[in-house]
Amino acid sequence: MARIDKENYYLDIADTVLKRSTCLRRCYGAIIVKNDEILSTGYNGAPRGRKNCTDLGRCTREELRVPSGERYELCRSVHAEANCIISAPRSATLGATMYLAGRDAKTGALLPDATSCSMCRRLIINAGIQRVVIRRTPDQYTVVHVEDWIREDDSLPGALGEAAGEPGGCGGCCC
Repeated sequence: MARIDKENYYLDIADTVLKRSTCLRRCYGAIIVKNDEILSTGYNGAPRGRKNCTDLGRCTREELRVPSGERYELCRSVHAEANCIISAPRSATLGATMYLAGRDAKTGALLPDATSCSMCRRLIINAGIQRVVIRRTPDQYTVVHVEDWIREDDSLPGALGEAAGEPGGCGGCCC
């Protein structure tokens, strides 16, 4: 058996973490790694103690036909990246790498367009994370250097705010 490379090894772990997701639309898993040590994991789901969409059997945003990336305030979930970041001290995340995997909740298919939303990008930036590795296929991934997200500020309108073809700053995150 061929030995798996490190990036896919950690992406496989993020893919396993997403199996805890409770979102009815998109399931995401994230892990933060530094010096070959997993610092924390996170998946998208309701805050601790609140009912999950899977428990309720409904998604308010889906019922209202809210497009992906809009009206976050209606979503019950805390995103995988946010859950991962709040479970690790900032002193440990400085210079770390986040691994992110996403799947369609209904079909289980990998999301080839997975990315972090603009809100999670801000958290990643402030956590001092250096790179985000995002799964595209079972063995292919994209490496994002967080300094690119700083330079291509998606909170600004116009050319700077629509960098990488992502109007509004969301490329199809969990919501």
